Amino acid sequence: MPPAASAPRTPPKTAGTRTPRARSYDPARIRTALAAQAEVLRVAVHELCTGPDPEARLAGPTRLGDWRVRELVAHLGTVFDAVSRKAGLDGGPGEPLSLTGWVAATRTEAPAIAAVAQEQAAAEQRYGGTPAEVDAAVAASVERMLKTLADAPGFAPGLRTPTRFGPMLFTDYLVTRVLETVVHGDDLAAALGTGLPPDRQALAATTRLLADALAAQAPGGAVELRIPPFAVVQCVAGPRHTRGTPPNVVETSPAVWIRLATGRRSWAEALDVAELTASGERSDLSRLLPVMG
Repeated sequence: MPPAASAPRTPPKTAGTRTPRARSYDPARIRTALAAQAEVLRVAVHELCTGPDPEARLAGPTRLGDWRVRELVAHLGTVFDAVSRKAGLDGGPGEPLSLTGWVAATRTEAPAIAAVAQEQAAAEQRYGGTPAEVDAAVAASVERMLKTLADAPGFAPGLRTPTRFGPMLFTDYLVTRVLETVVHGDDLAAALGTGLPPDRQALAATTRLLADALAAQAPGGAVELRIPPFAVVQCVAGPRHTRGTPPNVVETSPAVWIRLATGRRSWAEALDVAELTASGERSDLSRLLPVMG
């Protein structure tokens, strides 16, 4: 994923903070969500490549630095292909990386991740061709991934897959692919100036993972972050709320939270246009964002 804004320093743990319990994700629902979100993106790319002036639209800018729409589409194709490619690889020994650990790792490696992603996109010659060829390449990548997802229930329990940060359970790796497709689907919608509603289950998983990542990076109970209807977490060291209305509350929508957490939107921008509410003297989370690179 291309780098977001400069990563904040993770506050040190202090006495009285608790490490949040890891959330579990139902593997079958995650596979369904990833398949549905992939179909959303396949249709969007098809409409892009068969609609008016597709060459110019593929050459259009995105909010991801030097990436054009063509590079963004190519990156999505590599995300789909990675699921199929890594399903048969052995992640090796060692403690599997947690989902929130994966999110945190992206913050320190964002420039390197972006460079590799751009190299992969450039190397994929099928994405450098005509709009029809780009359309066909994405469709083929989605089909390969769907076959892998259909086979996934038969994989060995505890199957690990390699990542640049260490081995992950394959079931957890699929959650990260859901996140990537939701975040980059929003990037594509912004670049094209069109609505591109994500799959609801995929949006829910992405919202929850990024909320949990904040709680893991800034553990505590001084602030309650509400992202209805999908997530509520407590974070930031300080006095813990136990009953009644919390003194420090932040509330926003899933789409805005995802943009904040990945550096697509700044805290000040979201406040200025009333995309979030923050009450209480400790409710400013700007120094903790983005949570992902």
